[in-house]
Amino acid sequence: MTEQQLPVWADPSVSPAELDAQGVSRRQLMRRAGLFGAAFTLGSAAAPAFAATENTGFGGDDPRLAYLVGDHHVHSVYSHDAKYTFSQQAQAAAKYGLDWMVFNEHSNFGHAYYGAAMEHKEILKARAENPRQLIFQGLEWYIPAAEHCTVFAAPGPHEVDLLTQFELAYDGKLLGYTEGSAGATDTARNEAHAVKAIQWLAEQRRTGYVDDVLVLANHPLRLGIDSPHEMRGWRDAAPEIMIGMEGAPGAQGAAIPGWRGTTSIRGEYENKPSAQSWSGYPADAYLTYGGFDWATATVGGLWDSMLAEGRLFSITTNSDNHRTVFDTWKNGDWAAGQNFDNTGRLPDPVNTDTPQAGSDFWPGEFSRTHVGVTRYGYRAVMAGLRAGRVWLDHGHLLDGLDVRLKRERDYSRGVTLGGRLRVRKGDKLTLEVTVTTASRPNAQGILPELAHVDVIRGAVRGPVTDRDTWKAPDTKVVQTKDVSGRKGTYTLRIPLTAGDESFYVRLRGSDGNRHGAGYLGASVDPNGPIAHEPGNGDPWADTWFYSNPVFVDVAGA
Repeated sequence: MTEQQLPVWADPSVSPAELDAQGVSRRQLMRRAGLFGAAFTLGSAAAPAFAATENTGFGGDDPRLAYLVGDHHVHSVYSHDAKYTFSQQAQAAAKYGLDWMVFNEHSNFGHAYYGAAMEHKEILKARAENPRQLIFQGLEWYIPAAEHCTVFAAPGPHEVDLLTQFELAYDGKLLGYTEGSAGATDTARNEAHAVKAIQWLAEQRRTGYVDDVLVLANHPLRLGIDSPHEMRGWRDAAPEIMIGMEGAPGAQGAAIPGWRGTTSIRGEYENKPSAQSWSGYPADAYLTYGGFDWATATVGGLWDSMLAEGRLFSITTNSDNHRTVFDTWKNGDWAAGQNFDNTGRLPDPVNTDTPQAGSDFWPGEFSRTHVGVTRYGYRAVMAGLRAGRVWLDHGHLLDGLDVRLKRERDYSRGVTLGGRLRVRKGDKLTLEVTVTTASRPNAQGILPELAHVDVIRGAVRGPVTDRDTWKAPDTKVVQTKDVSGRKGTYTLRIPLTAGDESFYVRLRGSDGNRHGAGYLGASVDPNGPIAHEPGNGDPWADTWFYSNPVFVDVAGA
């Protein structure tokens, strides 16, 4: 049985956001199509090709989408530094409305030899018992010479074998390939091994050993050891596999006032440059801004410098859940002679009725990645991620977002997030942004209110000469729309004009509580996210949404 098509009863002109406004939730939409039946897709038919291809004509007409909410970075007792059982995490994800999630356990020998196989049995059981949740098995890869990545595969007969083979052959921690200092003897070898790892994954997909596999860089600037040239190298090794990075890390509860201490920063971004760090990052790069990584939050910064090459590099957000804030569970005690290396699994946690240390929120409680799909299923989620049909929010700031860019007087659906619109110089364009505001209080009891929507535009200049470039000097906020007080579903229609150069546009917005001049100055970003005081970073009082870009290819540029 193949992955099933979304319902044809919906009016093609009605966006998912507008369906929400009419009382048709995403889950209702799926149920009406019968897509939550026990026999949903695990078949062998290929998912539709979402990857953007060059359009020989002008304009563009992407399909209508439904958005599935997920988290690609969740840990359980099968990670050596986590706490919760598999079922505790899955139940929390269901409670907070996640459609898909990735169990992304840390690599080590205990996991490779024992834990991965045990966890796989739990995943198979959970998939059979609850087909409404799309549960992926993944691995948190210690990148040789760098930080961490999420690696996850589509369900199939070889998913756990792929992850285990990869872990033993390419994990930097297991191999001792951790050195990444500039000029160190092993750095070049280690960086090259990371590229080989991604190429190996691409080969497993190409040969059909697995149906699909994806890689996303996690908390890229937490330690400053993911250099710009390494990130570009991973992307270029197999852009269909290495698709992006966490725009915002997990551990968003790390700086709740009075909780962890006076030096705490959202995301646990509390580090200083080390010998392993890339020397070109400023000290401010090690902080979060509105909870987002500096690489993403800086308009005209590292993310924009990669997009300015004209190539998609997606962003996500997630919980990175190990230990939930204010939770009362503690790790269980080991039996005599047992440890993680010889079992691959922590003992079940024990409830103490006393709050325990932690920085994280449950999956879906605070951080959400929304992926646009045309079918319901595992490979459809992966295809949507690969295509870049992605937007993110914190604190459940929005119920829905639908973005379309089209030429003026073009009555097609237009091009959406991650897509490419082909135009002529001088063409008048319309960016349609359909927002559905939050309709219910979030887990903190707050009904979020969106205050503004920022339109960010950057010129596309092609591949950079210096692969350690982290600035895009021609990217800036070009419009800010004040939407304070607006409720329900509404559409902003923003006029744009195609000039001499190809370009991209992306969106951002917030609750308006904390903002100021962006890192590269008010002329670039007048109302950007700002760093909070150490120990005083209430995440619920500073929430943002971000979208992936839409590219505009100008003929002759």
